[in-house]
Amino acid sequence: MTEFFAQNGTTLVWMAGIVGLFMAWGVGANDVANAMGTSVGAGALTIKQAIIIAMIFEFTGAFLAGGEVTATIREGIINSALMVDKPDLLALGMISSLLAAGIWLLIASKFGWPVSTTHTIVGAIVGFSAIGIGIEVVHWSKVGTIVASWVVSPLLAGTLSFLIIQSVRKLIFETNDPMKAAKKYVPVYMFVTGFVLALVTVFKGLKHVGIHLSSLESVAIATGVGLSVAVTGIFFISKIKVVKHENKNYHFASVERVFGILMITTACGMAFSHGSNDVANAIGPLAAVVSIVAQGGVISAKSQLPTWILLVGAMGIVFGLVTYGHKVMATIGKKITELTPSRGFAAELAGSTTVVIASSTGLPVSTTHTLVGAVLGVGLARGIAALDLTVLRSIVISWIITLPAGGLLSILFFYILKSIFIG
Repeated sequence: MTEFFAQNGTTLVWMAGIVGLFMAWGVGANDVANAMGTSVGAGALTIKQAIIIAMIFEFTGAFLAGGEVTATIREGIINSALMVDKPDLLALGMISSLLAAGIWLLIASKFGWPVSTTHTIVGAIVGFSAIGIGIEVVHWSKVGTIVASWVVSPLLAGTLSFLIIQSVRKLIFETNDPMKAAKKYVPVYMFVTGFVLALVTVFKGLKHVGIHLSSLESVAIATGVGLSVAVTGIFFISKIKVVKHENKNYHFASVERVFGILMITTACGMAFSHGSNDVANAIGPLAAVVSIVAQGGVISAKSQLPTWILLVGAMGIVFGLVTYGHKVMATIGKKITELTPSRGFAAELAGSTTVVIASSTGLPVSTTHTLVGAVLGVGLARGIAALDLTVLRSIVISWIITLPAGGLLSILFFYILKSIFIG
């Protein structure tokens, strides 16, 4: 077995790196809608502005906080104890999974379908493992936990977004002076957003770049970041004045401009949390291949995550969103329900918080499910009639197709690679 990796190791790493980059491109092209679609749909950001913000924060999230979830993708789905004598098959299977997932995401992005990258890669890994190697090598209890998160995450995000938009109504829109109330409470929402994102960065992310902080230091830094975001927000909000003519058709138009500024904050947060969570879908299998090759076929339960792998994932995501991201944005941002900046903010903060919590605990939730759940929660706050059920039905169908598509493509590529390298 050592001889197999001595002969083919370099080729396998290069192949894994290329298809890992391709898969990361697919994550950026498809899942960017989860980070930016609500902001664009609500009119708070143009597509160009959204892409610039996402480039910065997707990369930062993927590079700083992406390693935590990567461990779950890499080690949780396959029962590595049963693969000790089959490292060659595991390496080929992971490459097959990345290629399968990348191709499916390319197809989905072309048609504007907001599918789950987590669904895609998990389906691909389970597919090649169960059919190509043996049903017993799949760690079904871990897969069950991940599947449960596909239900839990949209429910949690939907509940959070519902509660947030209701708090916005009570504290701001249903007061005698909504603009005055907005200037009072929106900075509080900005503080919460900055605090949550900074906390997960210092708790989970900075250790990947060699910085270790105590819990007290982490909370202190997060508080400082939250206050900085709030103070910056207060400055920009103070510049907004009530313009009577813009309130003619919609009474709260001027107040919504305050939320437009808040949405920029939550858009940054959603991009960061999305990068930190979904980069694992691309680099988890890549990290597994690199680890096996580096150790001459030894499958270790824990292995160091090289910085260059995080860079491959982060750069791939950015390239994907720049080249193809706009195609899926419209579905999340405009077609499920009508979004205003206040509604978009509630959805983004709820989605971002859910993903950050999941990322910090190592659970690879689907950001697609999370954001759709959050947008649904906002829509339901206005009643079922505010939702476009036809669009929702097509989204759910695309989700159902994703699992078998990833699995079948992965099985096909696995047998092709196996015949080439092993015979």
